[in-house]
Amino acid sequence: MDIQVIDPLKDKRWDDLVASHPSASAFHQRGWLEALARTYGYQPFALTTAAAGERLGDAVVLCRVASWLTWTRLVSLPFADHCEPLLKDPGTLTQFLHWLRQECDRRKWRYVELRPLNAPELSFSLSSHEGFCFHELDISGDLRQVVRGLHKNSFIRKIRRAERDRLSYETGRSERLLDEFYRLIVETRRRHRLLPQPRAWFQNLVQGMGENVQIRLARKNGVAIATILALRHGKRVIFKYGGSDARFHNLGGMPFLFWKLIEESKELGVEKIDLGRSDWQNQGLIVFKDRIGASRQALRYYRHTNPESRKVAAALRFLAHWRTIFTLPDAALSLAGRVLYRHMG
Repeated sequence: MDIQVIDPLKDKRWDDLVASHPSASAFHQRGWLEALARTYGYQPFALTTAAAGERLGDAVVLCRVASWLTWTRLVSLPFADHCEPLLKDPGTLTQFLHWLRQECDRRKWRYVELRPLNAPELSFSLSSHEGFCFHELDISGDLRQVVRGLHKNSFIRKIRRAERDRLSYETGRSERLLDEFYRLIVETRRRHRLLPQPRAWFQNLVQGMGENVQIRLARKNGVAIATILALRHGKRVIFKYGGSDARFHNLGGMPFLFWKLIEESKELGVEKIDLGRSDWQNQGLIVFKDRIGASRQALRYYRHTNPESRKVAAALRFLAHWRTIFTLPDAALSLAGRVLYRHMG
């Protein structure tokens, strides 16, 4: 079986495959791949069994992440919580993995990593690397059923509090909304001692994904207090980013925004809201998602690692413990994120 390498940013067949394949998500969309390329310089490519000129029936999409700090590797896909191989025949996965392992070893890349939602057969060819908790909310039934799944204290009462306090609400993709969204993202990432993503990343997402990305913002007396960014693909919405002002947490801004997301997604015919991955150590976030009524499952990433590249892990451990950076002003913290994020994909 011949394996072809294509450029999903240039191949006109890519959009049709992503639109029609049942395992595709917003992370497969051209807009996500374009944002990765524009922001971080990553090089997306896809493997397929389709010959030139044939309709694409399968593909595994990856990005080549070239970094002097963390070495070159292949990831499917950077900063995506998950990325399913788009298969027509499950048997072709073995051929794709064989090609990737050989290429990784031949070019002396650090590793190749796949991030499937549901592909336990990968464990026979790749090593399990990381594990996360993944949440998904089913909204395909009656909206009253969704309400019954919400935790009374953590959600229902806070939503009512937000409505009683007359929080205002706005959704869209304007530059003004993006600015306010980013300010809250930087504030939240600092609070959790995490580097903020570059503003250009969000700007490129908005430009590349168009109507498939929405920013939602809650205000109190004109002050932005909570925000979320969600991606849409078909009948599935992905909650991807969120931020808030800790001074106003008692007003229930985040539960209020999640309820707006549920209501509006339901109106659009969405059936599932993907709440993304959580580190198992982050029990606060896991409990928050549980209390929305979402179901959870284990999410595993898989790698083939080049044995010659293991020493690079020391550089990553150094970055993970470089905590003094979070004392910097917002502008400097954003600059640090802009410099370092391209090495983290």
